[in-house]
Amino acid sequence: MTRTIMLQGTGSDVGKTVLVAGLCRIAANRGLKVMPFKPQNMSNNAAVSADGGEIGRAQWLQSLAARVPSSVHMNPVLLKPQSETGSQVVVQGRVFGQARGRDYQALKPKLMDAVMESFSAVSAGADLVVVEGAGSPAEINLRAGDIANMGFATRAGVPVVLVGDIDRGGVIASLVGTHAILPEEDRRMVTGYLINKFRGDVTLFDSGIAAIGRFTGWPCLGVVPWLREAARLPAEDSVVLERLAAGRGGALKVAVPVLPRIANFDDLDPLKAEPEVDLVFVRPGERLPADAGLVVLPGSKSTIADLADLRAAGWDEDLDLHLRRGGRVIGICGGYQMLGTRVADPLGIEGGARTVEGLGLLDVETEMAPEKTVRNSTARSLQYDVPLEGYEIHLGRTTGPDAGRPAVSIDGRPDGAVSPDGRVVGTYLHGLLASDAYRARLLADLGISGGGFDYRAGVDAALDGVAAELEAVLDPAWLGRLLGRPD
Repeated sequence: MTRTIMLQGTGSDVGKTVLVAGLCRIAANRGLKVMPFKPQNMSNNAAVSADGGEIGRAQWLQSLAARVPSSVHMNPVLLKPQSETGSQVVVQGRVFGQARGRDYQALKPKLMDAVMESFSAVSAGADLVVVEGAGSPAEINLRAGDIANMGFATRAGVPVVLVGDIDRGGVIASLVGTHAILPEEDRRMVTGYLINKFRGDVTLFDSGIAAIGRFTGWPCLGVVPWLREAARLPAEDSVVLERLAAGRGGALKVAVPVLPRIANFDDLDPLKAEPEVDLVFVRPGERLPADAGLVVLPGSKSTIADLADLRAAGWDEDLDLHLRRGGRVIGICGGYQMLGTRVADPLGIEGGARTVEGLGLLDVETEMAPEKTVRNSTARSLQYDVPLEGYEIHLGRTTGPDAGRPAVSIDGRPDGAVSPDGRVVGTYLHGLLASDAYRARLLADLGISGGGFDYRAGVDAALDGVAAELEAVLDPAWLGRLLGRPD
């Protein structure tokens, strides 16, 4: 019989994704077949699953932790925000449509069937399924038709562990308040709680644990410290960009403009891991640093809207100055589209038919089209003649004179463009910078050494590190029952 557990948070960004990944790796290291599952995710950081559909990159990472092929069923509903109030809805890996906030609330009950079908698919033959909730179950205004938290847990009969983030403060109130506000049916699903991101002497929180127990009756299943190895894992969503430090003073400064609809920004993680690279995320109201040697324009969920915001921030002028100073620019996916002379959306796919002027740094044009390219790819850098591996998720086709100098070959097809002087590069290939050989050649061209480590192996080692840190602090009796091997 498949065992199940669901981690729900007292709020967003309490660390559920990493905890689920850690539990998956603990189970996998003990020889169990473990599967991650998230009924509904909201993120523009998407991955292409092994079976060829879109899922949240968090579930892709968790499948890596579980050492199983990723599947669209691990994240049956993916919401990709396109505006403040609307999202693209992806169901079981395929675009289902667009929905504004209120419309989506009406749609959710219809999506529960797909959620339950996918849950059955990942549970088949598994020893353990570790489920991740979304947001907070205390959002009782969204409880009717819920598919992400208690609506799923009660329908599927999955026990729940609440996760509270002590680093943000108010963890006692958030746990006790969740207990107070949940209806009795939901409250009965909670089997205990975890305190996450603790710093310092854990015994100082003993009285806090006692107080939570008095108010709720829930047992504490562990006080988890700030997991050191988690910093080496790809981040799930753009909320982390709000907390990134300004850089660490490496020999090469790489600037990344943070646009409102930034997508798949974990493409930058391999550069962040380079000891000699100072990766700086630049926010609206700030200028691109004059001493940057490289600017990277990452993916975007809405190219035309983000291009307008880029201009409003004055970054188009900064890019021109950057290139005049001899700098280099790389655009990935939506960033590549922005680098061209024109972006046309005749069918209004991004919200209203229009054609806008691009940055003009590459002589190419993009036309949006309804067919979405979603695939994992084997590729090769044509600049450096080194192997690449990655994926494509994009709308639109880009053509023009500079595409006659493709940046890469994807599955034998030319992709991307290179400017005549070689200093501006665009490609649709996500994962470009994860190639150690490519990174080494790129950084050498920029005057520093790099690429001297296996980035992908480092992510796997970090998952083992998270698992070890987590196993040391979880209640051993609870963990033993979860794994089917009582201590």
